[in-house]
Amino acid sequence: MIKDTKIAVLIDGDNIPSKYISEMMEEITKYGTPTIKRIYGDWTKPHLSKWKNILLENAITPIQQYGYTTGKNATDSAMIIDAMDVLYSEKVNGFCLVSSDSDFTKLATRLREAGMVVYGMGEKKTPNPFIVACDKFIYLEILKTTNDKDEKGGKTKKANLYNITPKVIRLLKNSVADAADDDGWAFLGDVGSLILKKQPNFDSRNFGYEKLTPLFKSLDQFEMEQRDQTNTRFKLIYVRNK
Repeated sequence: MIKDTKIAVLIDGDNIPSKYISEMMEEITKYGTPTIKRIYGDWTKPHLSKWKNILLENAITPIQQYGYTTGKNATDSAMIIDAMDVLYSEKVNGFCLVSSDSDFTKLATRLREAGMVVYGMGEKKTPNPFIVACDKFIYLEILKTTNDKDEKGGKTKKANLYNITPKVIRLLKNSVADAADDDGWAFLGDVGSLILKKQPNFDSRNFGYEKLTPLFKSLDQFEMEQRDQTNTRFKLIYVRNK
């Protein structure tokens, strides 16, 4: 992750509920600086009126797009055209596409082909083709759940082992094996990067953990150790399959 990545945030206003915006914008700052923030929709429609204060609070620019034909989403086309204009302007080196619509799959693919890092955000109903077209995909429900727990002073629950399916365990074990040295140990940072390449929507928060380290520690299939790092007080975390 490049800390000074300049990110264009493009939001499908017809597809994303306004209740997620505060958490979403806070999440984006973990990956870079949102220098362009735009949301697309037909702002003449009454159901979008609730957005007004939220857009002002987060400095998001609303882009008006009339629906020219019944049953067709003109917002998608406007957002795609804008994304390509931003790409060729060379003002950013990353995009965050916020939608649960698979129509943006080709856009995400095209942006990555151009060397852009692409983050996707959407609800859990998002079709898989759009998810895998992104470098990383974050479910908005997870952000809202985490924020609600913080406001109530509660702690994030430990992983619900019923949610960690054999398929998830295989993903973790295979990723550790792929990143391991001759002794079977793998640097956890490398493992995390490899997991995201294989499954962009993987997030430890989906299982009740804020970070990858406590998730691995909760599972009996792995052993972990900390190693001192030369000339620094920070320790490196390594993991190995049992």
